[in-house]
Amino acid sequence: MEPATATDVDETFLGGKLLIATPSIGDPRFDRTVILMCDHSPDHAMGIIINKPADDLRLPELFGQLGVEGSRQAPDRAVLVGGPVDQDRGFVLHTRDYSTSDATLPVSARIGLTATKDVLDAIASADPPQRSLLALGYTGWGAGQLEKELAANAWLVAELDEALVFDTANDEKWPRALELLGISPEHLSTLSGHA
Repeated sequence: MEPATATDVDETFLGGKLLIATPSIGDPRFDRTVILMCDHSPDHAMGIIINKPADDLRLPELFGQLGVEGSRQAPDRAVLVGGPVDQDRGFVLHTRDYSTSDATLPVSARIGLTATKDVLDAIASADPPQRSLLALGYTGWGAGQLEKELAANAWLVAELDEALVFDTANDEKWPRALELLGISPEHLSTLSGHA
């Protein structure tokens, strides 16, 4: 695979950025969530929640249900709830050492998104992507919807931090994402008037 370049990703919009829910989000499905934005255009926006584990569902169990076989056991990690849309479909965020020209969406210079079974086979193989996480479903917005939520201060925007996405415990991602902006969770709650 050729090395990824920054020109593979459109930086005009929020693709490749982190959205951090504020206490004024107003939707319990997104309370304290961090979303990696995968695609954003004038017509739509799409991202994956990276810190909300599915109840009692881990990769080995899901891979077993799907009949994914490989030369090594799937890593024992939680499967995430990526959002309320298409929750019966898997979406894998991964480093771009794995990529297929027809199925991998470049999210950033180092991270891609693939939603085919081939990436699951790769994760369970002897040569998996360096880093990956699997989510069921995604978060989507129609034209102008995300912009309205941003104007209402429902979300904060931070630069992508690969270690936060792949290496940080799920319950630590939201406070760590706020720290990227120099904000403590206690300060954010006080400013918004919520406990």
